[in-house]
Amino acid sequence: MINPRFPHISVRPVAGMALAAAVLATLACTPPAAAQDVPQSRAEISLSFAPVVKAAAPAVVNVYSLQRTVDPFYSDDPIMRRFFGGGAPRQRGGSALGSGVIVDPSGLMVTNAHVVKNATEIRIGFNDRREAPARLLLKDERTDLAVLQIEGDGPFPSLGFAPSEALETGDLVLAIGNPFGVGQTVTQGIVSAKARTNVGVADHRFFIQTDAAINPGNSGGALIDMAGRLVGINTAIYSRSGGSNGIGFAIPAETVELVVAAAKGDGVVRRPWLGAKLDNVTRDLSRQLGLDRPAGAVVVELVDDGPARRAGIRVADVITAVDGAPVSDVDSFGFVYATRGIEGEAKITVQRAGEARTVTVALEAPPETTPRDTRVITGRSPFGGATVSNLSPAVADEINVDFAAEGVVIADVEPGSFAARVNLRRGDIVRRVNGRAIGSTEELEAATSRRARYWNLDIERDGRLFSVTLNG
Repeated sequence: MINPRFPHISVRPVAGMALAAAVLATLACTPPAAAQDVPQSRAEISLSFAPVVKAAAPAVVNVYSLQRTVDPFYSDDPIMRRFFGGGAPRQRGGSALGSGVIVDPSGLMVTNAHVVKNATEIRIGFNDRREAPARLLLKDERTDLAVLQIEGDGPFPSLGFAPSEALETGDLVLAIGNPFGVGQTVTQGIVSAKARTNVGVADHRFFIQTDAAINPGNSGGALIDMAGRLVGINTAIYSRSGGSNGIGFAIPAETVELVVAAAKGDGVVRRPWLGAKLDNVTRDLSRQLGLDRPAGAVVVELVDDGPARRAGIRVADVITAVDGAPVSDVDSFGFVYATRGIEGEAKITVQRAGEARTVTVALEAPPETTPRDTRVITGRSPFGGATVSNLSPAVADEINVDFAAEGVVIADVEPGSFAARVNLRRGDIVRRVNGRAIGSTEELEAATSRRARYWNLDIERDGRLFSVTLNG
């Protein structure tokens, strides 16, 4: 995909560690060499990551998925093609190759959601060449993470989590995966940065940057520290050629743990809801607010009776920390706040009129103020095969649309359906159908229950309203 901030650079999904105790003991007895010195002993020459790799590699697997893709509907109408795309409506078979990490001895494993997107069959390949089928438990497109269950008798080798907060820029890390399908490969590097945002890979945009070589096929693989623990899931690279240029990104372990916990529970990823709309602090805004630097997330809108308003947060407050963890922008706030869960409270530090204040905010799941009344639209209308829900803060959070939006939103689109052929998408908000305002899923179902010669649709996508006419 093309990163909008760097149009000349592609952002490509790429579908620590302890030295052995004996080596550490030997090293402890060896006088440290000067920075410019050559190795002074056999122990210094033979230092190796092999013990860590040997322990961690069995928990990193290959992921093979058979996928079904659908070409969109064709139209000569330039406005329709701009909105809906073009091409002949047909299904095509495909396959995806990626990596995955077993995080529980029962066979629970994590990979990237884009590796198993539209998968009809998933198989897992172990590093000893064994294979096993797997089933999808949860796919969270906001974080680009998916949780699978390997089918077979355990226990399976697994990796434990390590908080990415403990990482420091410059720490050694290893990336393990299956680049280009050549087989399990280990690369070594350092943590280049800890809080990269605006990468454009997933809606939940907060990444560990590393210069360990990551290539296509590494998607879903492990980034481990020097204790052999999982600190991140490799997911993307900056590249002009498709290969590694030394700029790779991994999803932090805290986010992975959040999604895995949901898979172990009811299969729903719940994030705490602030009840506020935030924006990044620009240089001009920082001067207007009397800040010493353009950092933090400024509150631009509040929900009545939301957690933020109840805690005393006001419009124009700048959030600078959550439980002491610094907030540099909206994305970093989203990461830190989401990992707090939905129980208890969080201490949020804000700057107001040049003074720092700390308020206590209740950690709550977003409310379902309007029953979602989820329905699957059938028949030969443009919405045939679309799953739709009534909007509420809870639904808006799940689908990642504006929390204040109202009406009916498309929650899912069945591959190969009429809705897929006209390129309706998850997150589209239905405003009008044939001149009729749509305020609920019941009204949309009624408006599409009969065939029509023409379909006039008003669809809101990413804050923009499109009006399109289709043949019936």
